[in-house]
Amino acid sequence: MLRRKRGCAATRLFHSLFAALFLPIAASAEDQASLTGKSLDGDGGASVVSPMAVNRPERNPRWTISAEAIALARTGGVNRTLVERVAGVVPFLATSTASGAEVFNSNQFRQGFSAGPKVALTYHDPSGYGAELSFFNIFDQSATGSIGPDSPPAWLVMKAPGIFWQTQDFPYQSMVWNSTTSLYGAEASGRFTLSSRVTVLAGFRWLQLNDSLQGALTPADLTAPTWKSTCPGCNLFQVTPGGTVAGNYPPFWNTSTTNNLYGVQVGLAGKILELGRFSLDGLIKIGIFENNAEQSTGVSLQKVVYSSSATANHAAFVGEANLQVKYRVIDGLALKAGYAALWLDGVALAPGQIQETLTTASGVRALGVNCGAAILFQGATVGVEYSF
Repeated sequence: MLRRKRGCAATRLFHSLFAALFLPIAASAEDQASLTGKSLDGDGGASVVSPMAVNRPERNPRWTISAEAIALARTGGVNRTLVERVAGVVPFLATSTASGAEVFNSNQFRQGFSAGPKVALTYHDPSGYGAELSFFNIFDQSATGSIGPDSPPAWLVMKAPGIFWQTQDFPYQSMVWNSTTSLYGAEASGRFTLSSRVTVLAGFRWLQLNDSLQGALTPADLTAPTWKSTCPGCNLFQVTPGGTVAGNYPPFWNTSTTNNLYGVQVGLAGKILELGRFSLDGLIKIGIFENNAEQSTGVSLQKVVYSSSATANHAAFVGEANLQVKYRVIDGLALKAGYAALWLDGVALAPGQIQETLTTASGVRALGVNCGAAILFQGATVGVEYSF
């Protein structure tokens, strides 16, 4: 239901911006006539404008360089239980099958905003055709969820397919999950100017989405949890530190995914409003992509990490929408700020790979790659552009 609501909201956003961009097309014929030095009379014929207008020197720029800072926040993800709470009086071995109450889900991560650069170079040909190259990067954004320790003590349990389940080693510990995401992208597009206010775009795009998830216990073990073998029937109230000094134990779960999306897209860019030195511009793009996805998971069994990995190709959808206010400082130089949204559907996120990781007595095996997630990046942009 949550994913459907996000999808509907994104759809309404694209539809609204699509309508706003197409409004200027009604004036397209008049703009084209103006550019050719002709106007349409009531009979559909052409009348020549004054020689002064025809002989006006061409001042359209050939190149535009844009540099922006973008700050985007991630919403959406995978619905996966990461921590359940089971009563501390339950024996340790029974926690593997005991029904617990969910206390932390992967959709509860709140990574906040992460900033990065976006640069673009655009060529404008007098014929109306053009080309554009651009690149952007959103640096790592991360969030942490920490559960426990409880008073009175309660078991904190994480379960996965197969024989794997994890609790804290001692009552004083918390179960901590960390999520990290990064995003890169580059595109090359052809452009055609329909009118002075509307431009059509089509081209190729590459996006790389990286996501990771790590589960660990904190603080570190003071002593080795030998009680798991000597007293597996103990409950949490009976577990106390003691014995040999603990080693440098690894995280009990570590998953990372890489999505390389390659595809074609089409779009519209338009000037929605212009008031003196100020203007409001809009942009929408949609595209179909092939996602070359990979997942790699390390699982700790008795404090020894076993690795597994898998790859898959999957169809994906990408949509983008932008609104920008520009202020022309001088001819050719403008400051700009606005809102940007990027929607990716059909990608692999780290929490979704838990169900694709099977643990057995002989080790860990990847069953595949779950590419069923959707994710939205949205936020603010600010920058400068120079045309010459």
